[in-house]
Amino acid sequence: MRVGLLAKKIGMTRAFDEFGNHHPLTVVECPEAVVTNVGQNTKNNVKLASFETKKKSLNKAQTALYEKLKTPYRKHSIEFTVEDASQFKAGQIVTLNHFVEGQLVDVRGRTSGKGFAGGMKRHGFGGLEATHGVSISHRSHGSTGQCQDPGRVFKGKKMAGHMGDTNVTVQNLEIYKIDSENSLIYIRGAIPGKKGVVVRLTDAVKTALPLDAPYPAFFKGDKAEKAADAAEAKQEQEAAEQAPVENKAEEAKVETAEPAKEAAPADNAAQDKNEEK
Repeated sequence: MRVGLLAKKIGMTRAFDEFGNHHPLTVVECPEAVVTNVGQNTKNNVKLASFETKKKSLNKAQTALYEKLKTPYRKHSIEFTVEDASQFKAGQIVTLNHFVEGQLVDVRGRTSGKGFAGGMKRHGFGGLEATHGVSISHRSHGSTGQCQDPGRVFKGKKMAGHMGDTNVTVQNLEIYKIDSENSLIYIRGAIPGKKGVVVRLTDAVKTALPLDAPYPAFFKGDKAEKAADAAEAKQEQEAAEQAPVENKAEEAKVETAEPAKEAAPADNAAQDKNEEK
């Protein structure tokens, strides 16, 4: 299990691939995150902070922490549970290259608040009849209780009430593109929240981690080493895929070469006959 990153929702756009297929994309800004604490609450917890801010926006304890780490002040922080926290040290910086293109991620954020909503908008009820017999209550959800027994409304009944403004996780969203220069990640599909909301990006829990994903994280400063490791992993994977094809080609060459050897004695016999004549 790896750490994740915090990102800010910028908006939506779209892209067309080489086959002309249309892909709806959500653009998120994912700046660098600094490791502030390791194993603070539990043994395998790692705390990251991102999104630079001014000193006046923080309290004295927070400013002292960032001054001790000699890093810019940051606004948002979050903890992640990892397999081995000993590989992390306070002051390390994790960049958006922690993720790779084509990887599936889980995005958790807070949905847009809709205020007080009726049964039709909140739960998709059909409402009452639109013809005669109903008076000014066409969008009502109807009766909610029972008869004298039990004579009350059960808890959890779908009724009108507060809608939205809740934490939601959308799973298995694909990273379509990573723009390292502008610190942007393009995610195929929609994510919770409105523009400007801060969301949490983590590896998808229901799919395997890609082979070229850096482990335990992509730290700023070891870009060359991580890139080399990723290139070696890709080369090994390509070699494993091409090996069966090469074996089949060699077998085909051997099969075509055997008839040629059998035809050689016949050619020698024809030459001996010509010499006798």
